[in-house]
Amino acid sequence: MKSLRAVVVAAFFLLITVAVQAQDVASFEKRTTVRKLSNGLTVILMQRAEAPVFSFYTLVDAGSAQDPKGGSGLAHMFEHMAFKGTPNIGTMDWVKEKALLDKVEKAYLAYDYEKRKILGRDEKKIADLDAAWRKVAAEADKLVKLNEFGQLVEEHGGVGLNATTFNDSTVYYYSMPANELEMWAYLESERMLHPVYREFYKERDVVLEERRLRVDSSPIGRLVEQSLAAAFVAHPYHVSGVGWHSEISSVTATDAHEFFKTYYTPSNITLAVVGDLQVEPTMRTIQQYFGKLPAGSKAAELRTVEPAQNAERKATLREPGGQPWYLEMYHRPGYTDPDDAVYDVIGDLMSNGRTSRLYRTLVRDKKSALFAGGFSGFPGSKYPNLFVFYAVPNRNKTLDDLAGDFKGEIERLKSQDISDDELKMIKTRIRADLLRGLADNEGLATQLATAQARYGDWRELFRQVERVDKVTKEDIRRVANKTFVANNRTVGVIDNTKVEEKKAEAGKEGN
Repeated sequence: MKSLRAVVVAAFFLLITVAVQAQDVASFEKRTTVRKLSNGLTVILMQRAEAPVFSFYTLVDAGSAQDPKGGSGLAHMFEHMAFKGTPNIGTMDWVKEKALLDKVEKAYLAYDYEKRKILGRDEKKIADLDAAWRKVAAEADKLVKLNEFGQLVEEHGGVGLNATTFNDSTVYYYSMPANELEMWAYLESERMLHPVYREFYKERDVVLEERRLRVDSSPIGRLVEQSLAAAFVAHPYHVSGVGWHSEISSVTATDAHEFFKTYYTPSNITLAVVGDLQVEPTMRTIQQYFGKLPAGSKAAELRTVEPAQNAERKATLREPGGQPWYLEMYHRPGYTDPDDAVYDVIGDLMSNGRTSRLYRTLVRDKKSALFAGGFSGFPGSKYPNLFVFYAVPNRNKTLDDLAGDFKGEIERLKSQDISDDELKMIKTRIRADLLRGLADNEGLATQLATAQARYGDWRELFRQVERVDKVTKEDIRRVANKTFVANNRTVGVIDNTKVEEKKAEAGKEGN
């Protein structure tokens, strides 16, 4: 007789299977149109008539991994600029403002050149040049209409105006009423057609403050940054997405424009629009506005390939009295690898919810961790990346305790097959996650644009689930044995042990 758990698993599996079949590729194909404009821009339109609104998701195939050498944080910096308006939005007098912005940049570049000198520095000249560019910038700022771009979006019913810079991409998104399609097309195309580097150096200070909050003032932020620097020796993933302080504080509006010209070409952009819209009128509007973007070649992929790691690495932050943390990271291939779905299954098995192995063992049973988990695709997934395990020790437990418990669970993964019930439940959860991601316009636009940009076909949304379905218990053990080995491991810890305690422990060992 089947156990109650097995019956519940089977019932839930059947329920989700029926739901997925109701949202299969065929049903989506009837409502989805993909076109490439003559300038190279890929447009995906999906009709969804539940409400008279639409959402969009613009994915630029460039993120912090594409920051130029010496210019970390530049992708993020340009994202901020995209909200500053255009020659027609955000200014009281564009002709006067443009002339002043040109003077600001010329004056700043003169200051920057002098400031970078190693020999023959003239501190008075540097101070004078610094004051000169700031004076012109203050004049230009007087002509700015603050936040006019965002206000226009809101006045026309837009909600959720935002953007995000990832390691592999930069994305822009919000939602609007369906009858505001033309206003949306005008606003979005204009900020890509005519970018303005308004208040650039003021906004650079905002980005520096983000770094201070996310990294400099955050122990876990500093740990992650140092652990990435240890795990990657060559690939741009070794720089945290926010960038190094010295480079953020030195990038220029000229640098930002060069980044824009290289990566914000139509052939490097995927636009997904989902909502209550008719295909041909919508496509005509998109062509009318976005078709104005000048064509350009697809940006070249990165040349750098991270060399194989052949020795364990470690990053230790000393934070006496602070919260200890434990990270354990392993290199894995990028998203196109045939075993990508296997890593998804392992991540779910080890970390998804209270039934996951790490929760049950480290948190519930051994009580060695306050929380523990693991996930794949860090800090990005386009290029070979990291599978990360993490935990915070419980009271009276040490980082060594966590290391030992992680080792036990990883060795179990490598030596023992998971149960049929576990594997079935994992696959069911992954299906459920897909359904949740397709539940609204925003989620659909995100998923469609991402799949189209990464695979060249939005249908990969469903093929990913098919690949998960094919994962076997043998696959899990094989990949675990290939990946989770000592010479492929980077450990990062926050050690809160006081120096006096370390000396006492060393003395005891000496006796």
